[in-house]
Parts: sequence; C-alpha cells; structure tokens
Amino acid sequence: MKEFQIDEAKAEVPVAQKTGNGGGLSPTFCVAMLKNGTTAKLEGKAEDFLETIRGSDFAWVNVQVSDLKEDGINIASMFGFKQSIINELVSQRFSGYDDHTTELGLLLPAVHVTQLTVTINKLIILIKSNLIITIHDEHVTRLIKFARYAITFFKKVPKNLEDIDKISLVLIRIMDENNERNFDGIRSIQEQGEEISKYLVETNKFRQELGSDIYKMKHALISYLEALWATLDVVHYLRYGDAELITDDPIILQKVGMLSTDLTRQISISEQMSTVLASGLEVLQSIYNNQLTMLNNKFSLLAVWLAVLGTAFIVPNTIATIFGTPVAEHINWEWQAAILVLSTILSVAIAYWALRKKGLWPKAEQ
Repeated sequence: MKEFQIDEAKAEVPVAQKTGNGGGLSPTFCVAMLKNGTTAKLEGKAEDFLETIRGSDFAWVNVQVSDLKEDGINIASMFGFKQSIINELVSQRFSGYDDHTTELGLLLPAVHVTQLTVTINKLIILIKSNLIITIHDEHVTRLIKFARYAITFFKKVPKNLEDIDKISLVLIRIMDENNERNFDGIRSIQEQGEEISKYLVETNKFRQELGSDIYKMKHALISYLEALWATLDVVHYLRYGDAELITDDPIILQKVGMLSTDLTRQISISEQMSTVLASGLEVLQSIYNNQLTMLNNKFSLLAVWLAVLGTAFIVPNTIATIFGTPVAEHINWEWQAAILVLSTILSVAIAYWALRKKGLWPKAEQ
C-alpha cells in the first residue's frame, strides 16, 4: 500500500507523479479528507484503507472487482454495509435505488460505445455516514481517470458543511463524471450514422450491408436510451433529498437538478436521432419500393407486348393454314399475301386497342 498525506499548500501535486509510476493509477484507491484538514490518497488493497477512513472527515473508496456480486458482498461487509444491499442492486438490470435509512445503495449504468456496439456495465455506489464507495468491474475506467483530480475536488468542499452535505457533493460529482462519459456514446453513434448516411444514395450497392448497419444503429440507440432513462430514474430519487443520507440543502440539490437537465437533454438528442433514422428508413424503403415498381412495370410491359406479338403471329398462321388446303386453289398468291399482311396488321391493332381499353397497358409514368 502507498499512502500520501498532502499538505493543502501542496495538494495540487498529483499523487501519480510522486509515486513514479509514469502517471498510472491503481484501479483500487481511497481519497480522504482527514480531520486535521489535510488530504490523503492511498492505492492498494481495500482493507488497507480502513484505518485512514476512521480518521477522516469524509472519504471516497473506489474498488475494482472481478465479480460484482461475490466480491461486492465482501467489500460491503468489510466497510460495515449490509450484504443484502449488494444482492438487491446486482439483481437489477440497469439501475437501482436501495435505501436502508443508515445505508444507501445506488446502481448506475456505465455505457461504453464502440462503433455500433453498446456495452452497459454496472457501477455500484454505497453511501454510509461520511463514506462513499464505488464498486465496478475492470471495464469501467472512468472513475480512475477522475481520481487524478479527486484531491483538488476534495479541497474545494467547504469545511463548515454537514457530513451529509459533503458526501452528497462527492456523490453528485461522481454521478456527473459517469454521466459525461455516458454522453460520449451518442457521439460515436452519430459518427457511425454519418458513415451509414453516405450509402443511402447508393441504391444499387451495399443493400445487404446497409440494412444490417441500420438495424445495428437502431439497436444501439435503443440500448443507449435505456441506459439514460435508467440513470434518470436514479437521479429522480435523489433530487428532493428524501433519503436520510442525502442532503436537503436546496443549493446542493440544484446540482442534482442539473444532472436531471443534462440527462433530459441527451435523451432528447437521442430521440431526435431515432426520428431521423426512422425517416431515413422510410426514404430507403420508398426507394426500394419504387425500384420494385419499375421492375414490375417492365415485366408487365414485356408481357403485354408478348401478347400483342402472339396475336400478330397466331391470326396470320391460322389463315396460312387455311391457304394450305384446296380452298386456296381459287385464290392467286397476290391476294393470299395481301390477306396475310392485312390480317397481321388488323390483329395487332385490335389486340393493342383491346389492351388499352381494358387498362392492361402499363402507364408510361409508372
């Protein structure tokens, strides 16, 4: 375990620089404001933080685990939380809120978007007295990045506030960091949407790929929206400060309201993208339907002309068959030729007129 006690005048020096680890941070760490007014940051194992926490004014512990349920229960028990709070949160799909009066548990979705693949991980937050604990698996790295500035943030928390006010400010900052990283997902989806839109005009190419990509984009937007709505549900539980461990200070609660406003705006943007996507699908479907109509029209026109040509051959052929009998012995060949030509022209004209009359001739505008 590495422990650093930083005087307020020197607190702006990042801990990673002092450790000589090239700026890297351990995924399991503790940031604490000590009762003597100094800040401390520790990296190592969770059990190594207990002594520092007992001597702190308020503290934040971040723990990376391989199994949220089994390891999460061990971590919760280690820091004095009920095991049932972990069971309740892990059983939820995207978000959860479990209030035990003296303990509060939150489950938030941590969204990661790679092209059109949306992965939703779970971030567990436990609150008790002056302690806040975040538990997640190795896929969630956003809080590790925020930890670089955690000491600076802790310094800015007014010392004259109540414990629940201080821990509420830390909670809001952690939730805001998680939300901001979630919001990055819509940018990735939008970039992929721009790539897909290039092929909307390529009506003769990439049909199979385009259909698959549009489905993936639609699925990604739905998954992303589900995560945002789940986060908004948790924020709504906090915005009035009803829980004993959440502040009821109206100024601090305004920050919770800002989280709700940001989420609502991102949901609106995502829904607009979904509407645009639906419009694009309608346009694409119209293009394909128009192409299919044009193809059917060509086949219809071919069938009509075949009917006309068939008539043109059947009637003269029938007459020529008659001329092959003794009946034609009294008709010279000039009259036979004239009759064949006239019958061909007349039969074509009658067939053409009949098809037009019945409305079976395809219209030019189709």
